[in-house]
Amino acid sequence: MNAVLDTNQQRPVVLVTGADLAEQAVALLSSFDIVYAGKTPGEDDLVALSRQYQPVAIIARYGRISERVMEASAKLRVVSKHGTGIDTIDSEAAKRRGIAVKAATGANAPAVAEHTWALILACAKNVPALDVRMHAGHWDKATHKSLELRGRTLGLVGLGAIGARVAAVGIAMGMTVIAHDPFAKAAPEGVDLLPLADVIAGSDVLSLHCPLTKDNANMLNAETLATMRPGAIVVNTARGGLIDEAALEAALRSGALLAAGLDSFQVEPFAPDHAFTRVPNAILSPHIGGVTSDAYVGMGTAAAQNVLAVLEQQG
Repeated sequence: MNAVLDTNQQRPVVLVTGADLAEQAVALLSSFDIVYAGKTPGEDDLVALSRQYQPVAIIARYGRISERVMEASAKLRVVSKHGTGIDTIDSEAAKRRGIAVKAATGANAPAVAEHTWALILACAKNVPALDVRMHAGHWDKATHKSLELRGRTLGLVGLGAIGARVAAVGIAMGMTVIAHDPFAKAAPEGVDLLPLADVIAGSDVLSLHCPLTKDNANMLNAETLATMRPGAIVVNTARGGLIDEAALEAALRSGALLAAGLDSFQVEPFAPDHAFTRVPNAILSPHIGGVTSDAYVGMGTAAAQNVLAVLEQQG
């Protein structure tokens, strides 16, 4: 833990479940004292800090914000996510306790959309394997064949700030774009809204951009993966719980899927011996799709603004 205050502080406290916050966000919170929980805070750490410093707000970067954490501070009024996914926050517990839960909606959308395309292209062109072979002194021009995306179908699950950006690039590349989003009232020009099963079955590249809920957990499983086109690509820059990892591993090993680009996993950080580390057509990154200098500032300032808005509204 990296707490910075004594227990006699007079100003209201904001607890940050991380080791830092963008200086622009810190400036917005100049009337508060800030406590940093450190790089990898556990639940017990957060409970202890909440009990000691009685924060009025938590800016959630890492770790889970459980009911235990919330009930440790009688002053807590808002949990503000440093990002867009709030599945690490017990929203039901917050609702019962009258604590607002806010997300920095759209703050990291450009970064995640760009990383999505980095993974799509790495899968389609087999960039990581080619790089390894080149560094080992091989020249595989005579044997390599990559996937051309022009004319293929890009399927999106989720058409919010990130999905819409991914769709725009797909259209620009000459792809057919289909999407499923039960909350979308209309689709951008060039995107067809379809039922989820049709999007999964009809995609050459399937990319996930939806929040994780109890209703869509393991959305991609053995049954739904079996409906996908032979040689399709799966990309997940959303939440790991959307995919049954054992089923995806089997589809990759069997050759039913060409590749998968994964930035999110069911348990994070995953163990060094995770099965995907032994699957060559799984291209992996450690949930850093939204980690850029610009997104760091955007998420921090949005999280701080959400704290201020809730506290001002509540008086």
